Amino acid sequence: MNTLLGIGSRIQHEEFGNGVVINLKSTGYIVTFLEQGVKILKFDAPLTIIEAIEPDSDLVSLFDVEQSITRVLQRWADQTEVVPLGDKWKGGKLILKPGRTDLSSKEMLIDAFFHKIVMVRDRLRVLEQRVNASNIDDEEKVNIQQYITRIYGSLTSFNVLFKHPHQHFVGEKASVEA
Repeated sequence: MNTLLGIGSRIQHEEFGNGVVINLKSTGYIVTFLEQGVKILKFDAPLTIIEAIEPDSDLVSLFDVEQSITRVLQRWADQTEVVPLGDKWKGGKLILKPGRTDLSSKEMLIDAFFHKIVMVRDRLRVLEQRVNASNIDDEEKVNIQQYITRIYGSLTSFNVLFKHPHQHFVGEKASVEA
């Protein structure tokens, strides 16, 4: 088959039956078949054309663009800021000792624990940005923002680990003053 089919073209495949082209990739068609579900077929696959729709001049689908942008944003949004651990904690261990004697203690390097705390803080910041940029109504935005502020307040106990005060968690008290 030499004809390039567009989205919406109806085809018949010997093995999969009747289907509709729902997307084009650089390697072939994505087709939804009535009996077999979604399959990817190479452009040179043997097909019978039932109804051909001319392809758009731009073969990049909105779905592909959205997926690409999402991957880029996730890659950058998940980047954590380099935050130094307080000098007195470097090389230290966090030891959790249960109150029951039949259970063993749990040890974790403070550096690893600190990294997880910083990741929580960074993800809260991203959540806050997404809430601010969302289309939800203002009252709901304020409610969610207050909830996030209270979460920051709950995390202020970990501020002792930070080297620089400007990187500390800040709760409701500081947000009211601002």
